[in-house]
Amino acid sequence: MDPVDDDQTLRLLRLFNEPNGKKWLRILGANTIAIDKLNELGISSICNLIAAIKLAKYYEMNENDIIFTIFTDSVDMYYSRLIEMNEARSIYSEVQAEIDWTTAIKNQSIDYFKELSYYDKKAIHNLKYFTWVEQQGKDVKELNEQWYDEYYWHQRFSVVPMWNKLIEDFNQQVGVE
Repeated sequence: MDPVDDDQTLRLLRLFNEPNGKKWLRILGANTIAIDKLNELGISSICNLIAAIKLAKYYEMNENDIIFTIFTDSVDMYYSRLIEMNEARSIYSEVQAEIDWTTAIKNQSIDYFKELSYYDKKAIHNLKYFTWVEQQGKDVKELNEQWYDEYYWHQRFSVVPMWNKLIEDFNQQVGVE
């Protein structure tokens, strides 16, 4: 089984995009502006969100901790999936929204979460060879730099101050303090 259950991502896709899902989120007290933006999350983004929730639970994080994740897609690619699920599972109800919220968010588990040893990390890094070099035609030199060059990631993360500024601007636009 995958660390993030595919069915949970589909459940949240419905919760975030179906009228009764949005209604349930409003009942919970979620911010209306935030609810209206949930359509900016597609299946991969929702998977990243669930993984972030698992991470927070695993490390017993709280409101003082921050997790940064990437939302890579929007619902625009998945309207046909919503239609398919309504046909296969019936119209999305408030009761189903409560079930999906409870199972996929509120009671998210830390199953299949694993802290990696040095050699576990290296093994996973080496798995990138196929996708990076053979499929995408990237240089094996860059792949090796990711593992051995201490400055490789410093260069990539040098843009963090810019990200912080963008996050602050976004928060100001949506009224988050």
